[in-house]
Formats: sequence, C-alpha cells, structure tokens
Amino acid sequence: MDYIAIIHKDADSDYGVSFPDFPGCITAGHTVEEAKNMAIEALQVHIEGMIEDGETIPTPSVLDDIMTDPVFESGVAFLVTYQGQPKQVKANISTTDITLAAIDAAAKRYGMTRSAFFVQSALEKAG
Repeated sequence: MDYIAIIHKDADSDYGVSFPDFPGCITAGHTVEEAKNMAIEALQVHIEGMIEDGETIPTPSVLDDIMTDPVFESGVAFLVTYQGQPKQVKANISTTDITLAAIDAAAKRYGMTRSAFFVQSALEKAG
C-alpha cells in the first residue's frame, strides 16, 4: 500500500517527514534522500507495531484532502510503500528418497529442520 508522506524543512533544521495517516509517525534526515529512506523504515516499523497491538491500519488518504490541511500545505508530498510483513508459504518439491535422506542427514548435522536447511541452502546458492 502507498501512503502519503510530507517532507518539510525549517530554516535551522533537518528535513522532517510526517505521515498524515499515522499521527506520531515522524522521522528526519540531514538530506532529502536520507529523510526519504528514513521514512520507508519509519512507516514499516510503525505499521508493524500497530499490527502487533491489534490496531486497524488506515486506508491511505487522498492527496487533495491532505494538501488542503494547513498543517501540511507548506510541505512536499511523496509516496512511501508499505511492503508488508513476509508471510510463511508452503512449497512442494519432488526428489528421490535417497536424495531426501541425504538432505535430512545434512540438516541434522547442522542442527536444522529440513525446511530451514532447504531455505538456507537455496539462499546461499542464490547469492
């Protein structure tokens, strides 16, 4: 989901970023680029905290509505995408019984489950 962030700067301050849909979710950076990168992280952490607390995640506001608010009218809007939390998914593979036994033995040597061994091995191979 894309949420609107507002970047603003006072004369003697860093670039600040706030999210109209998430009061209290703010961040800052020395440069515009740093502020934008910090905004991505701030939104991710804020929403994940809301999910953990069982709070409802708001629907993104409309830009025209936000920019008519005097609090935000002097800022510059940009979009920040909430990536969401990774979800566990199942994947089926086919192999021989001999290969599976060898994989299980290797996983056991490393103190891992079969699934963890598959994932770690695949990620190592994928780079």
